[in-house]
Amino acid sequence: MNNTIKKISFAFLALSISLQACDKGFIDLNTDPVKTTHAYPSQFMANAFLNAITANMSRNRSFTNELMQVTVSIGEGDGKVFRYDFRPSWSSYLWDQHYKQLMNFNDMYLAASEGIGLNRSYQGVALLGQSWLFSILTDTYGDVPYSKALIGRDSLILEPQFDKQRDIYTGMFEKFEEANQLFKAGDALEASSDPIFSGDVLKWRKFSNSMYLRLLLRIAHKTEVGPNAINKIKEILEDNPNEYPIMSSNADVAVLRWTGQGAYVSPFMGTRAQDFRATSLASFFIDHLRDWNDPRLNIPEYGISGVNRLGIAPVSGNYIGVESGYAAGNAEDYTKLSYFYSYDQNAGVNSLQTEPLTGMLMNYAEVEFIKAEAIIRGWISGSAEIHYKSGIENNIKLWIPNWALPVQDYLTNADIQWDDNKTVAQKMQSLHLQKYYALFMVDMQQWFEHRRTGYPILPKGPGLKNNGEMPARMVYPVIVQSSNPNSYKEAVANQGADLINTKVWWQKPE
Repeated sequence: MNNTIKKISFAFLALSISLQACDKGFIDLNTDPVKTTHAYPSQFMANAFLNAITANMSRNRSFTNELMQVTVSIGEGDGKVFRYDFRPSWSSYLWDQHYKQLMNFNDMYLAASEGIGLNRSYQGVALLGQSWLFSILTDTYGDVPYSKALIGRDSLILEPQFDKQRDIYTGMFEKFEEANQLFKAGDALEASSDPIFSGDVLKWRKFSNSMYLRLLLRIAHKTEVGPNAINKIKEILEDNPNEYPIMSSNADVAVLRWTGQGAYVSPFMGTRAQDFRATSLASFFIDHLRDWNDPRLNIPEYGISGVNRLGIAPVSGNYIGVESGYAAGNAEDYTKLSYFYSYDQNAGVNSLQTEPLTGMLMNYAEVEFIKAEAIIRGWISGSAEIHYKSGIENNIKLWIPNWALPVQDYLTNADIQWDDNKTVAQKMQSLHLQKYYALFMVDMQQWFEHRRTGYPILPKGPGLKNNGEMPARMVYPVIVQSSNPNSYKEAVANQGADLINTKVWWQKPE
């Protein structure tokens, strides 16, 4: 009996060894001895930025532009954003898309932190990418999952808590500080994997510190954190600029330029041409450019084949916009006014559907306006007028590099000269009207800045809903309420009712 058992045991052991050998042989035969099975950090980079910018452009066109009176989607139905009326279902898209790309940036950081992929510059890009997307999420919704948001795959935390916005900002600032040091090391980036700066590490460092300034400015008025934020702004701009290089010209702008080749076809090309041109320009946006004789509307000198640089259609030789928030029942009065040309109307000439600059993350003009505001508020020394002029000039030259008119002549002709004798409120209105145009096509930054400052002052049409109050946030996606109910309820208890008028932390009184 024992012999029989031993024979059977040996038989099973022999079979097991044989199967393992076969399995090992199969793996050896089907494994490329040259290629690694691990992903390189460079493999995450382009895809993460491409998809995140695509989502931002979608919400910029259909949401920010409508709220901020750049465009008006003519119609009488419900759900018109330009009337401050939008459905809760609008909330899901940005949330879903950005958390997906946050995982890509997280994987990129991990891949760059050890082994064959070890590279401090890719770590810096990943931290910058995380802070960029988290800032958009928290400024859109308020409290959101942050500290536990990207570890569910490994830790099985499937219902992450919502961090308070103040803590999220603290976390983002820590990432910017770390990124600055990582970029300082100068590890090389593959130009072919970098769709923003083609491997220029210094430009990534400048971009990271410039975005750091953007977010420091956003909370500098809060009593409990403002002094530290103001001190850091002063350190970056005045006390220690060599340690914190920032954008210094239009050569440093962060933009994914749409080449029309391969993956780099503008997301706007996914919109039907007839739908793209069906949206009219708002009078607030177009009237200023027209009255200033802005060169971006100047067809003979800076246009192509009769189309101005911004690709805007005139009406009987003039530029006429729609009153945003017009009274219900008057839609027919606003048809056939100025709009953005679609690509098929003027093949090969200016249209935002094919425009390379629409993939904008941040530009130099915004940095100049940040400096001007810091001077106005007395945080740093200097001339606000110099940075005001530079912001305007560089914003125009971003679109028209060969613009030759001296900026002072342009300001004088347009009657928008800087006046140091004006009140702080008047200076802020002048500054933020110009910053509004610098933030054109920059994700949701126009809306965020308007909520922070109240500027530029927007006219209120008679057809506005929500009691004419600019929405303060998007509500949380419905799926979040059902998939993460406990954390959702805790967030609402901390922040306030899940409504569009509930102010996020940095909007609340000091």
